[in-house]
Amino acid sequence: MKFIEGTRFVTEDELQAHNITRYHVTKVYREQITNSGFYDQLKRIVEPSVEEFESPGSLDTSGEHDNTVVTGLQHKYAQTGLLLVTDRCASYCRYCFRKRIVGKNSHEIAPDLAQVAQYIESHPEMTNVLLSGGDPFVLSTAKLNKILDHLLPIAHLDSIRFGTKMIVYEPKRFEDPALGALIERIHRAGKSATIVTHFDHIGEISADVERIIRSLRAQGVQFLNQSVLLAKVNDDSEILAATFSKCHQIGVRPYYLFQGRPVKGASHFQVPLRRGLEITRGINQRLSGMHKTFKYIMSHHTGKIEILDLTDDDRVYMRYHQSKAIDKIGKIFSRRYVEAACWLDDLAEG
Repeated sequence: MKFIEGTRFVTEDELQAHNITRYHVTKVYREQITNSGFYDQLKRIVEPSVEEFESPGSLDTSGEHDNTVVTGLQHKYAQTGLLLVTDRCASYCRYCFRKRIVGKNSHEIAPDLAQVAQYIESHPEMTNVLLSGGDPFVLSTAKLNKILDHLLPIAHLDSIRFGTKMIVYEPKRFEDPALGALIERIHRAGKSATIVTHFDHIGEISADVERIIRSLRAQGVQFLNQSVLLAKVNDDSEILAATFSKCHQIGVRPYYLFQGRPVKGASHFQVPLRRGLEITRGINQRLSGMHKTFKYIMSHHTGKIEILDLTDDDRVYMRYHQSKAIDKIGKIFSRRYVEAACWLDDLAEG
């Protein structure tokens, strides 16, 4: 098998034991890596590394199993349902936090959309559903419409979100003429259509990507962006500031900068929290006030935690941006910093 560090002989058992995702990348993204001017950084997003074999961690860092209420539907935060609609992606990111699902025949994908809809209807506090997986846009527009058949009649849903990196991996997918009708259908149902993109690096935003986003915005689609802070890829204030500025320029609001998760086979992408806070300060120093829309977030099993600061007394200050425990939301707390800590559980309590 070819790795960034060179060719290595591995058995199928060895790959499974270390949870090594198979290599798969689209021709479009291979060309973008080569032509972007950031080859050494972007190749790490999709090309296997031998570091994956020595990368410890968990396969469910955010408590997804604990918050699955119906097969394929997670309800961790009151207002949001997360619906797993596929276990496939157009390309496989090496840092994926759903390695247990993606690229495999997973039993966690929603098999019964009627049952999903029944649960959502009985929970009026849920105002939006995020279609995820895998990447929902690997599905045909006809299949997406079948999913919407179950969601759009639910009156208390006001937003349908699609989490995708397909705009980077296969932008022509969004040239499907039927997609416009799907978007219009969401709007006619009185709901907003939101696409959550996944630009990790300015080198991923090609001219084709920009053209497609502008076209979809003209059809009323709202855009948010999520990035992951990745060692040797984008752990650089200047690169991320340029990425977020470009996002704003084309009408995509930077939403979250995620701290890399301690995922088995992917934890080598983690950046220490001290370095992460240095990077976020550097980003903010380079952005205008109106462009500072991102939050530096740790998606922990207890909730989405905004990482605020590391003070002179070596304490990391954080705030619960979202939590299953309503009383935690908005609360600031701190833990003592431990050098090289990358995750809440690495920090010292007390």
